[in-house]
Amino acid sequence: MLEERARELKWKLLMGDVAIVFAALTAAYALRVALPGTDQEIDFRLHFSMLPIFLLLMLVSLSYYGGYLIPIKVSPLELTWAVARALSIAFCGLFAIIIGMRLESFSRGVIAIFGVLAFLGVISLRFYYIWNINQSVKKKSDLHKVLVIGTGNRAVQLVNSLRKSVGAEVDIIGYLDPDSKRMDVQLPESCVIGTVGDIRTILKCQVVDEVILAVTRNMFQDVEEIVRACEEEGIKFRIMVDLYDTQVSRVSLLKIGEIPLLTLEPVALDEGKLFIKRLIDVAVSAVSIIFLLPIMVIIALAIKIDSRGPVLFWQQRVGLHKRRFEMIKFRSMFEGSEKKIYALEHLNEAEEPIFKIANDPRITPVGKVLRQTSLDELPQLFNILKGEMSLVGPRPMSVRDVDRFDQSIQRKRFSVKPGLTCLWQISGRSNLPFSKWLELDLKYIDNWNLALDFKIMLKTIPAVLSGKGAH
Repeated sequence: MLEERARELKWKLLMGDVAIVFAALTAAYALRVALPGTDQEIDFRLHFSMLPIFLLLMLVSLSYYGGYLIPIKVSPLELTWAVARALSIAFCGLFAIIIGMRLESFSRGVIAIFGVLAFLGVISLRFYYIWNINQSVKKKSDLHKVLVIGTGNRAVQLVNSLRKSVGAEVDIIGYLDPDSKRMDVQLPESCVIGTVGDIRTILKCQVVDEVILAVTRNMFQDVEEIVRACEEEGIKFRIMVDLYDTQVSRVSLLKIGEIPLLTLEPVALDEGKLFIKRLIDVAVSAVSIIFLLPIMVIIALAIKIDSRGPVLFWQQRVGLHKRRFEMIKFRSMFEGSEKKIYALEHLNEAEEPIFKIANDPRITPVGKVLRQTSLDELPQLFNILKGEMSLVGPRPMSVRDVDRFDQSIQRKRFSVKPGLTCLWQISGRSNLPFSKWLELDLKYIDNWNLALDFKIMLKTIPAVLSGKGAH
């Protein structure tokens, strides 16, 4: 809703910020030169050469802290705090570069004046737009006018959601209902102003920016006529896509040739952020393999000396979208122990699909140390490098465990790549019941972002060193 206005406002704010920062630096330079007590000549080119770096830091920080949200959706205090944090980060980055490059000819006076002017300018621009939007709200003719088709619970939910998401900028001009007996019935924000059959007349006589269909599936026979009426008047038409009682995180429209496809995604993953996540996976795993290679060689020798059998253990695990792959680990059990799992089922201490024995007789002496320190997982860096796993994600489960899932929601964990570490790893590991393990996996999937990945990776190191919950 109002996405065009939101995009337009974002670009206006962004271009305004660039202009303000440029003007602020120019004014700061001019003021410092004009002030008495300036003994040394201030290098104009040097100061302006750092402007692109400062702008990049500021714009990224503003975007991260919500500086480009629609002003009416955040309070003036929140906007002020967002601008203050963004500029602080930008100036810290600028000072780090100045100090690192030993650019002693930079004028502290210019930077100080520039900081004050930039802050006042950037925050004033946002307060101006808040005032401008409030003025538009007072003039009813400037509001985005919406006609809702439907009068049931779905229509009421729609209007309430509109009010929460876009505030007072939207004006519900009325509702249409198939039943003429509901004429003039009062509903949130407006009343029933006609039947579905009156749509052409209403669109012709009234100012309408868009029409939204909020009816049950059994009314879809009227959609074609509504679409044609909107097409003739050049008015945008939307359909509520919550046609079924399902939860979706993202809805998108893809056009293949002339065929539009509506996509409902239960898990919303940003492709750009996933690309960055993959770059981090490749870089970190490649560097880690190089640095940890001597340790892995020592572990391999210890395994060979401790017991007979191969150094590495390959097991089929279930990965992204239930694709199977061979996960690599250092062998921590006696050779052939995998085949004994069914004979030991009566000793299983876990009530869920997973298999767990506190003092597993199959584990070798060296294997016990490797599991306690999680060093047996190091070869999975190669799985990450191949793209079968990620640094952070739900732990890959064996085919045996997956076959015993008794709830469909448990398979949602396969909507992302499995990982070397996750919330489970830093929250107690094997001490947690499977239900809690699953809860943490779903929490990670639903709340995933790059910052969460970094947080988990940082907390993994102390969690592994403590050895808590490792079996």
